[in-house]
Amino acid sequence: MTKFLADEDLNNRIVRGVRRRSETIDIVRVHEVGLLGEPDPVVLEWAANEQRIVLTHDAATMIGFAYDRIRDQRIFPGLIVISQYAPIGRGIDDIERIAYSSDFQLAGQVVYLPFREF
Repeated sequence: MTKFLADEDLNNRIVRGVRRRSETIDIVRVHEVGLLGEPDPVVLEWAANEQRIVLTHDAATMIGFAYDRIRDQRIFPGLIVISQYAPIGRGIDDIERIAYSSDFQLAGQVVYLPFREF
């Protein structure tokens, strides 16, 4: 199953909501793994080593470092950028959908939530 790392700027209500909905979704926060205050490249490196997709609201800096990893062809499980303006429940729904989807591949990609419904 997909594993996630919640960046320190991610709204903790999203993490709590994911954990409440499913005990099987593997999601940890940066402070739980000793990364609180670490720069984005360090967070991304740890996530890559642990095969975890990073969840963030940080569209300002995290995305650039993610694209650096892609450009340099380094291991990159993926980055999910969740809009700060998206409803909390919608973010939880989309994370849950990704976690349980065998068709959804994020390796080497940056994805934005919420998903658009068509």
